[in-house]
Amino acid sequence: MSYEELMDYDEVMESYDPALGLEVHVELNTHSKMFCSCSTQFGAEPNTQTCPTCLGLPGSLPVVNAKAIESAIRIGLALNCSISTWCRFARKNYFYPDMTKNFQTSQYDEPICFDGQVEVEVDGQPFIIPIERAHMEEDAGKSQHMGGTTGRIQGADYSLMDYNRAGVPLIEIVTKPIMATGPQAPAVARAYVGFLRDMIRALGVSDVRMEQGSLRCDANVSLMPKGSTTLGTRTETKNVNSLRSIEKALRFEICRQGAILSSGGQVVQETRHWHEDGAYTSAGRSKEEAEDYRYFPEPDLVPIAPSREWVEELRATIPEPPAVHIAGLNKTWGFSDLEMRDVVNAEAVDLIHATVEAGASPQAARKWWMTELLRRANAESISLEDLPISGEHVAEVQRLIDSGLISDKIARQVIEAVLAGEGSPTQIVEDRGLTLVSDSVTLQKAVDDVIEANPDIAQKIREGKDQATGALIGQVMKQMSGQADAAKVREMIIASLAS
Repeated sequence: MSYEELMDYDEVMESYDPALGLEVHVELNTHSKMFCSCSTQFGAEPNTQTCPTCLGLPGSLPVVNAKAIESAIRIGLALNCSISTWCRFARKNYFYPDMTKNFQTSQYDEPICFDGQVEVEVDGQPFIIPIERAHMEEDAGKSQHMGGTTGRIQGADYSLMDYNRAGVPLIEIVTKPIMATGPQAPAVARAYVGFLRDMIRALGVSDVRMEQGSLRCDANVSLMPKGSTTLGTRTETKNVNSLRSIEKALRFEICRQGAILSSGGQVVQETRHWHEDGAYTSAGRSKEEAEDYRYFPEPDLVPIAPSREWVEELRATIPEPPAVHIAGLNKTWGFSDLEMRDVVNAEAVDLIHATVEAGASPQAARKWWMTELLRRANAESISLEDLPISGEHVAEVQRLIDSGLISDKIARQVIEAVLAGEGSPTQIVEDRGLTLVSDSVTLQKAVDDVIEANPDIAQKIREGKDQATGALIGQVMKQMSGQADAAKVREMIIASLAS
């Protein structure tokens, strides 16, 4: 846990205005790295996807990945940025074990995309997010901290380096200071990163899986006294990897900085580490300024000059904004505003869309993803999209229900089996023999046996106490091992007692 003093959030908001600055790194889904032909496939054995270029060995020369440039331009266009007519790469010099060359090939004062803006909404209130630039660079390697309980450097016994990620194409999207958000600042940051994730996924240039590091956020925040226009000293919380954590980390930092300032202290400009287990930040290293990196033009790469014709061709490929897309889906699906808000918050829009595309009704798709499957995801502390079940599977389950082959209760067993890797829903129903009993003679015998065994309940039903029917239905379903249509059983019970 953190031992730093915190100020109550509402008290901070009475005295200070927060200013945000968000730096989002997007790992592109190109097949090869930014400056070499090594694979970018996630999950390979450590240090098996490397070559002299991405390892920074003497004599190796980089070559720019054209697909990465295209993806960068498309991202810039979706952010309403201007696209540079001429730009180049630079060397960002610093030493860290995951940096194979002791410099990162990046862009600084000559980015490919600049001066954009997007709008996000929080609780019905719009906020403009000004974009300073979106620039291209290469990713670093990955440190694996061993011996600890959290996988982080704190508490680890030693660290290993995996350079498979070194050289993977990145787009870094940097905002200008985000002002006038008031108490909504953490929620605005979360909404903005959520917007980026949805937008970039729609562009098809990254899988934006935050848990795998393909979308990472560095969250900067500072506090200004009420009425001041001078930015305070900022801190940067590094590599926050979930939307919920972005909001929580910023809220914590605001409360921590508020406590420092209100007691007459000074905030230290530094990077901070976010601790998911205790929901707090801790000091990292002092924050460098641009001059500390000694940027200079990369001598081994030629400048990039996208033609205006190519830029316009790419502009024609930009999909509609996520908010417009979601509004259109909701109009088609007919959900209430509250239902759709819950779907968006659960990150289930694409999953429900895939399920509907596979043939299920919108309401049926929403029912399964927002109840049974959301419960399972929450229990395992993972996102819905990480569950090993697809929209096609869920639609197939619903088809089995609609055709009368299984009940909702059996469907839950089928879904559990799909999640366990037993195969497709139809295969599971066949292998387990889960089809509903449709033989009327067999069902009638079960109904007659239950009525005969429960004369008191049967008499109550004859006297018009319909709620007593449930007890008999339950016994019939138990006798049939759940493989009967409850509605049909109810009809048979009522018909038998009416005769």
